[in-house]
Amino acid sequence: MTEDRDARPTALIWLRRDLRLVDNPALSRALERGMRPLLVYIDDAAGSGHWQEGAASRAWLRRSLAALDSDARALGGQLVLRRGDSLENLLDIVDAVDAAAVFWNRRYEPAHRQSDARVKQALRDRGLEAESCAGALLFEPWSLQTQAGAPYRVFTPYWRKAGELLDELAPPLSAPETLPRFADVQGHSIDAFLEAPKPAWDHGFWDVHQPGERGAWQRFAGFLECIDAYQDQRDRPDRAQTSRLSPHLAFGEITPRQILFALRRQETLARSKGTLGFIRELGWREFSYHLLFHFPDSTDADLTGAMFGFPWSDVDTDLLEDWKRGRTGVPMVDAGMRELWATGSMHNRVRMVAASFLTKNLRYYWHHGARWFWDTLVDADLANNTQGWQWSAGTGADAAPYFRIFNPVSQGKRFDPDGAYVRRWIPELTRFDAKTIHEPWTRPQLIEGDYPRAPIVDLGKTRQAALDAWQQGKEVRSMLRD
Repeated sequence: MTEDRDARPTALIWLRRDLRLVDNPALSRALERGMRPLLVYIDDAAGSGHWQEGAASRAWLRRSLAALDSDARALGGQLVLRRGDSLENLLDIVDAVDAAAVFWNRRYEPAHRQSDARVKQALRDRGLEAESCAGALLFEPWSLQTQAGAPYRVFTPYWRKAGELLDELAPPLSAPETLPRFADVQGHSIDAFLEAPKPAWDHGFWDVHQPGERGAWQRFAGFLECIDAYQDQRDRPDRAQTSRLSPHLAFGEITPRQILFALRRQETLARSKGTLGFIRELGWREFSYHLLFHFPDSTDADLTGAMFGFPWSDVDTDLLEDWKRGRTGVPMVDAGMRELWATGSMHNRVRMVAASFLTKNLRYYWHHGARWFWDTLVDADLANNTQGWQWSAGTGADAAPYFRIFNPVSQGKRFDPDGAYVRRWIPELTRFDAKTIHEPWTRPQLIEGDYPRAPIVDLGKTRQAALDAWQQGKEVRSMLRD
């Protein structure tokens, strides 16, 4: 039996943002072909172009790879870790184990699409079987089109079309029962591969998150207990009503297909308002990838011309640093930015408030915020990060119009009415009651030390300045049309 097993051809499973054993199409493809799979991860910074993984993503990656390596070893296999050019490493491992094929799950970021095409062609030129699989989305970005054959630019018709096809999705794939072990291939140990940050600035992350496939399912199981309230409570940062699955999805530790089918099995929840609302949020993730695929330049430039001619402000580095570090003097903004620094995550409603403050009250171009989030979020995902910031800035598809300016004070009073979220992240404000905690500058007698302080900009004046600038840009666009 051992000799027959060893006689089977070997296939490399080239992993990237698909760090799981269950519902892994590339891995399943090798098993379907009767091949012995060898899991490989290559740390290829150059392959990501100028959107290389940020510090928070690297911190998550280290623990996610350790979890995957443990899971693979439990099945008798291994995870080979390499660093450098993907193609060079793949070819080296191919030679070491005499592999006949390389399978991987697709990525859709512009740099990865170019890299994958290069790798596929080179492998095939060597006579190897090389195939990419669909393993990250419910629908491939090119599979949904308007009646005119164009990509969608508005979410609602996109998701309506997707909804017609949800019932046709195949169920998730099973994990292998065992994995083979290869003695003749060299790789790095986990500890040597991605060193832990020094000092350990990420220590607070792991009080909130557990990277890895097992951590993803534990998070999902906990979310199921409160999913009924999701639609009504998801905008409340003071309550634990969101899934917190985004980093697990970003690293492919769980798939949207697994989530969808798991929800369908919960008969009492399958059609609840909370469940349907959450599935719709998965749809927004799909839509972001749809846009990224069809408009790859949107990572660095406005997707639409809606803000052409808009006079963005020159960046004051001190004010930008105040925003990054949660020192703007505006509690809802500062609480979010401090949560981000401490945990690598931020509630979605607060992300929108912080983004509005940057792009409208400070009137800074959205790229400054996108870059900071990319470096500090553990769920940093190029499609979602790009479209989220373009939405906030009014420059993207289906974006909020620029003149929709969030008032961070009223947003705080509405979505954190008791001030619990703000008090958690800004202990300097514990003296303030619910009526004043979102505008502490109205109670100067309670202010001690450097914080709280007056906002770094006047909210009313900067709101009006943003509207005036928007009108100015509108007039520029009108003159160009004429």
